[in-house]
Amino acid sequence: MANYYQDNSDIQFHFKNRDLSRVISLVEDDFAESNKYAYAPKNQEDALDNYERVLAIVGEISADFVAPRAREVDSTGAQYADGEVAYPVGLQEAVKRINQADLAGFILKRKYGGLNMPTTVFSAAIEIFARADASLPLIVALQALAATVEKFGSDDQKERILPRFASGEMIGSMALTEPDAGSDLQSIMLKASEQSDGTWQLNGVKRFITSGCEQFSLVMARSEEGSQGGRGISLFIYERDQDMRIRRIENKLGIKGSPTCELQFTNAKAELLGKRRMGLVKYTMHLMNSARLAIAAQAVGIAEGAYQEANSYAKDRNQFKKAIQDIPIVYEMLTTMRVNIEAARSMLYETSCIVDIKEGIENSIELHPESRAELKSDLSRYTKYASLFTPLVKRFAADMANQVCYDAIQVHGGVGFTKEFDAERHYRDVRITSIYEGTSQLQVVGAIGGVVGGVVFDRLDDYESENDFLEVQTLHKSAQELRACLEAAVAHIKEKADPEFQEYHSERLVNIATDTLLAYLLCIDALNSDRKEKVGHLFIAAALTRARSNLEFIEADDVSMMEFHADIINKAES
Repeated sequence: MANYYQDNSDIQFHFKNRDLSRVISLVEDDFAESNKYAYAPKNQEDALDNYERVLAIVGEISADFVAPRAREVDSTGAQYADGEVAYPVGLQEAVKRINQADLAGFILKRKYGGLNMPTTVFSAAIEIFARADASLPLIVALQALAATVEKFGSDDQKERILPRFASGEMIGSMALTEPDAGSDLQSIMLKASEQSDGTWQLNGVKRFITSGCEQFSLVMARSEEGSQGGRGISLFIYERDQDMRIRRIENKLGIKGSPTCELQFTNAKAELLGKRRMGLVKYTMHLMNSARLAIAAQAVGIAEGAYQEANSYAKDRNQFKKAIQDIPIVYEMLTTMRVNIEAARSMLYETSCIVDIKEGIENSIELHPESRAELKSDLSRYTKYASLFTPLVKRFAADMANQVCYDAIQVHGGVGFTKEFDAERHYRDVRITSIYEGTSQLQVVGAIGGVVGGVVFDRLDDYESENDFLEVQTLHKSAQELRACLEAAVAHIKEKADPEFQEYHSERLVNIATDTLLAYLLCIDALNSDRKEKVGHLFIAAALTRARSNLEFIEADDVSMMEFHADIINKAES
């Protein structure tokens, strides 16, 4: 039987070699539930074995059940008629199989019927599912909605809602975007009005809502009359009734199995989640950061699927009396695809571990208030790391996967442009990953503060102090050269003290920072694998070329693009 976990040695490499001890200790609260639940791990080794068994189940379902149905899911797509939406049969069957395997409550606590898995394992599961069918993770990843309720909801809300998520009875959506408010969520206008009995009513339209047809939604709405900006926004729990109408679903380029809905709320009854005015600045940002990490995992999974298809084809396709895999210009493409996928995966699991530690510290403080003073500094540090790494990994993974899927079609040649092979489906599916939950450009905005503010250097200092790179000193020296480029670029930006100049070069700064962090992560990987050292050399060689070019451009102080762009774009030749 095929298995998308057991046939992926790189995912297994990370779970074998990455130190998850602190993640496990925090997630399991030092194994406090080991005697309460039969399936709760009793120690570190037991927890790791549990993760491996769960991922093996995910891998088996993905390879043997989801992947064979993916083409039909894509060709059928979600269907809309008379105000109702139907998922493709293959996707319905996949969700049913996941529920039968008790995976619906992947990241929820055991007291609600969940598995209490860390985000790191969840990211691996999303990646594996995405390799089989990119539409499926959009249902699986929405478990993050339940985690948001678990983190910020009242005891009553948790007890009513979370067991239904954990059992698979309920699937949800996050209703954020509006026709005139895409990435700029501060501009949303859907209105929430408090009623005399303490309930709320929602009025307005939401657009581009993934699985908006489902029975549960977290809806972002303007709760403060006459307000503008993020402080007038709250987050609401809505369970579908007759007061919300699905107006249509989008006819999309890819991920066709997942319905993207336009919703009309008319006096729809809802309940407040958490506190008023915190909907965007706290709750939705938590929700979106979870979604961005899930999209990074989805992107890596799609890229893995595209690479596997391309590599298999290149082995079997003969031209000029040899397999095209042996033609240098082709094997260079395939090797670059493989290297960049593995780099993205390293950052995906690094970010997931950071998020697990940050969330684990918060939970530990909540469970053990006496530890607040001891953990306060650590929480601040990991919160900053999570805020930096999440946009970086979302952007890098999505852009990497788009290139990999582009190259996968190229490897296939003419047949790659047909539906005879899955390369064209991966190419269509992956395109959205650099757009939804914040475009790649918006991720630059999210990350630039941590780059210029020095958070990236704090993390690099951690890597230097926690690892002995003597065994890979040549590779490490190259990574240090990347860091020197980053330091020089940041120093130049700070010396200029010009916000417009910084904004102009923000993408170049983020590019150098991303490459530098990836270089160090690959150095760490190389400590456990000679093959990974070769991966690191190839990645860093290309990264250094990019970094030197970006640094040269920044230090040249050439602002002609800033000065000329309006004339070039808006004026025609006379």
